[in-house]
Amino acid sequence: MTDARISYGKLSVPVHLVRGERLLAADVSMEVLGQGFLPAYTEGDNSAVVATDTMKNVILRRAHEYDGATLEGLLYDLGRGFLATYPEMEGLRLWAVQQPWVAETGRLFRRVDGDHDVVEIELAQGGALVDHRAGHLGLRLLKTTGSAFTKFARDDDTTLPERGDRPLFIHLDVHWRYGDVADAVGSGHVSSDAVLALVLSTFDEFVSESIQHLVHEMGVRLLAAFPALSQVSFRGENHTYDPVPGAAESEPLSKTYTSPFPAWGLITLVLDR
Repeated sequence: MTDARISYGKLSVPVHLVRGERLLAADVSMEVLGQGFLPAYTEGDNSAVVATDTMKNVILRRAHEYDGATLEGLLYDLGRGFLATYPEMEGLRLWAVQQPWVAETGRLFRRVDGDHDVVEIELAQGGALVDHRAGHLGLRLLKTTGSAFTKFARDDDTTLPERGDRPLFIHLDVHWRYGDVADAVGSGHVSSDAVLALVLSTFDEFVSESIQHLVHEMGVRLLAAFPALSQVSFRGENHTYDPVPGAAESEPLSKTYTSPFPAWGLITLVLDR
């Protein structure tokens, strides 16, 4: 038979370790090395194969048990645990890609992988400005505490548990318009930085009962802070993580989460003055 070099594994398991107000977030991958798994390739014999779904579950469980602060330590702990449990593994390769979160405050994190300003204007013949809309798109905001979703309607198809405090993660687009369109290029201009700062501070400070509750508060505060604006609007997606099974209530300040089923809640609001 010809020589064969084999490996298999699990890619990009999302892990989010919330330890008080500290966040360690990464996509963790693992590759198992060992010629002992060759019969699965040559004969369809899976008797020695550790399912990649099992790998995912063990990564999540052991990540929750990890009490360190570095990705190197996390991978080292994961690797030693796997090799001790499965001696048929000759070796492991593990790697982690840190997710690009920046701390805005002690508990508010902003994922910085592409949010940006947008501006639209419409001019009439002769140069008169007749319409304007500005926005900040692609925000990825995570708050480790200070958000709830409880007392919602329930029926036989409802399986979502109530969560009195959760690590709220949203994708958010914000747009705004002026009462007098001339303010867009005049003394009444509102900078995107000022809008963004207020959106972030509201998300950080406001204890919300839902994303609907949160974006309404953002809109009220924006219209109150910037009299030149006549309308603000929001498009949000709920990407809040799910607790790792068995890890949610073990320690109030030590929680571990992973990405939810990939179907996102949608929340929109247009608020006029």
